[in-house]
Amino acid sequence: MQKNYDFKQVEKEMQNFWKENSIYSFDVDSQNEIYSIDTPPPTISGSLHIGHIFSYTQAEMIARFKRMQGYNVFYPFGFDDNGLPTERLVEKEEGIIAKDLLRSEFIKRCITTSAKYEKEFKDLWQSLGFSVDWSLQYETINPMVQRISQKSFIKLLKDGKAYMKESPVLWCTECKTSIAQAELESIEKDTTFNYVKFKIGEEGLVVATTRPELLYGCVCLFVNPEDDRYKRYIGKNAIVPLYDYEIPILTDDKVDIDKGTGVVMCATFSDSTDVEWYETHKLPYRKVILPDGTIDESVPLIGGLKVLVARKRIISLLSENGFLLGSKSITHTVAVHERCGKEIEILPSKQWYIDILTNKELFLKAADEINWYPEYMKNRYVLWVENLKWDWCISRQRYFGVPFPIWYCKNCGKVIIADEEMLPINPLETKPNKPCYCGCEEFVPESSVFDTWATSSVTPQINAKWGEKNDISNKVLPMSLRTQAHEIIRTWAFYTIVKSLYHTGQIPWKDIMVCGFVLAKKGEKISKSKSNSEVSPKLLIENQSADVIRYWAANSKLGTDTFFSIDELGIAKRFITKLWNAFKFSIYHLQDINLNADVDLMPVDRWIIERCKQTTINARQLLDQYEIGPARHEIDDFFWKDLCDYYLEIVKDRLYQPEIHGYKERQSAQYALYYCMLNILKLYAIYVPHITEYIYQEFFRQNENSISLHKLYWEAEKPIDDEIILFGEKLKDIIADARKYKSENALSMKAEIDEVVIKSDIKYVEMFKQTIRDIRACCRAKEIKIIQ
Repeated sequence: MQKNYDFKQVEKEMQNFWKENSIYSFDVDSQNEIYSIDTPPPTISGSLHIGHIFSYTQAEMIARFKRMQGYNVFYPFGFDDNGLPTERLVEKEEGIIAKDLLRSEFIKRCITTSAKYEKEFKDLWQSLGFSVDWSLQYETINPMVQRISQKSFIKLLKDGKAYMKESPVLWCTECKTSIAQAELESIEKDTTFNYVKFKIGEEGLVVATTRPELLYGCVCLFVNPEDDRYKRYIGKNAIVPLYDYEIPILTDDKVDIDKGTGVVMCATFSDSTDVEWYETHKLPYRKVILPDGTIDESVPLIGGLKVLVARKRIISLLSENGFLLGSKSITHTVAVHERCGKEIEILPSKQWYIDILTNKELFLKAADEINWYPEYMKNRYVLWVENLKWDWCISRQRYFGVPFPIWYCKNCGKVIIADEEMLPINPLETKPNKPCYCGCEEFVPESSVFDTWATSSVTPQINAKWGEKNDISNKVLPMSLRTQAHEIIRTWAFYTIVKSLYHTGQIPWKDIMVCGFVLAKKGEKISKSKSNSEVSPKLLIENQSADVIRYWAANSKLGTDTFFSIDELGIAKRFITKLWNAFKFSIYHLQDINLNADVDLMPVDRWIIERCKQTTINARQLLDQYEIGPARHEIDDFFWKDLCDYYLEIVKDRLYQPEIHGYKERQSAQYALYYCMLNILKLYAIYVPHITEYIYQEFFRQNENSISLHKLYWEAEKPIDDEIILFGEKLKDIIADARKYKSENALSMKAEIDEVVIKSDIKYVEMFKQTIRDIRACCRAKEIKIIQ
């Protein structure tokens, strides 16, 4: 082995070796138990950052771990390239607005942009040494996926789980589309409570509102029936200021007596409570805000204005006309669209939905059937399901997505569903293959597309090629593992559970592994939208090495957030150097090893082998719980301390000088060294696959029956000899005491000392006697005295 490790040469060489030899291919005919992984297809919404590396690498380590436990690992990878995130990326990069282009032209640009980023993403994952079977790759816009997604919708429609209705819907005026409850984020925002006077005869009722621009949409005032202040007004009418029309004063228990003035203005629509009241009390609808975020032209005083401009104008008019009795600055929580950060509106619209509200108990029961890692993440899912208020709106008024496979009869309005053999289909380009039952042959195509989650929620079915000619659902479903970040529990995890239960009647996966975030500074997630990921993963890999980045990514407990800075990589770089040097030393002494020799192991060699077995058992138990960080720390503890700090120092002289220590004794050390170093390679293979594979190929492959380290299995669990483990701990104490003595007396570690006295239980005396030469050499002591 060369003096220094050259990661730039080695990592590319090993990646090419894995590819050329199909080391990570899924074997569909293997008799080994399948371990299938449902990996999040990254959205095409911009370049990847260190946060993606953190979570995706942790999952990749599990794939490697399971492969080395004897599983036939099914590890596909996809790209979520359809939908709003990609559209917004194209609009931003090209300085265009989708609606200003021909639909076909905009879609063409989306496809080109997606292909560019998919290549960038794939190159990045491959440069990190991901053990993915790339022959299983999919994109959520490709024909097979579109077919599966459309098939999913048709089944839900026929089963009565999907439906269309015209009703108030969450709407983003920036993205100009309907959205689902799961796409909302709550933020704190500064605004003003405006105290506005409504007239009741000669009297007045004061309403505190943050949205005075909706005055024209006011349909009634609500008070709490238990509020003594306003009981005399119940059933009367109030006059809307500036607009002079009458509205009723009604009661509802949901009115908070202590908030504002205790009188609430119900307008269509300022929030979800307005929607609930609108439906419960059968209130009229008054149009104010349009889908593009402007006020309808028919609204007096503010028609045609943008919402915020209209708000300022109304406040000014209220003040001028004596209706504004005051205002107060407040900070309140508002709902924004997670994709663009724009405050959402609620507008009436005809949309497609999937029924989820009637089956909340079914979804909660499913959570109990899935193993959550870490377990507390299940609570986030449960809270989300319990607090659902809306069915899942799946239609989007956008362009680059999977089309709805339906038309509407021009004569009778009936929904015409595409036949399955026509899928995938774009109704804008193809007509139904038969007339409507009413005889009409003219149809109106559905122009909306599916919400991107409506497709990515069927990733288990996509992976299994559900309903396709090469369907392997019976082999891989339910999948063994879903891996994802915690912020998409409410979307990807929930929606996948919904679709799987509706389509197959079973859970989508047995285990779910929920990763944490990487933070830029205290409490802030690194994200593409925040532009706070200063160092690109590509540059980090090129300059620091893939194995260094991977080792860093395996540093924390599952589900916990971590901070990132370049300085954090120092420990990983020191580890790579330490690993290289340890193997350089070991391989030098193993050149003449006879693996077939009959070896009588010395106590210290037995100890290090048992510690290696113990480490393997402990690491396996942690990794079976998906605790990648604690498992790595367990292995580190063995490698750095027991193996390097103690064992190699103890046996060094025996390896160099067999003429003094004995040739059989040297063989014992060689056997233990070979065993431990090979197993250290196996243990670290899941974390730093390049350097470990390279070392394996350089030396160990000639003796092992495997083309690749990554096709070897970890040691099977065997009982541990606790007595030899305890002996090793006592031996370490002796070495540590000798080192401490030299340090306290300002002596070099190479300085000779007169005597080392060992006090030992009788059961260890013989072991220490057999180890005297090793202790003498390691401590550089003239005499070793053992006292029982």
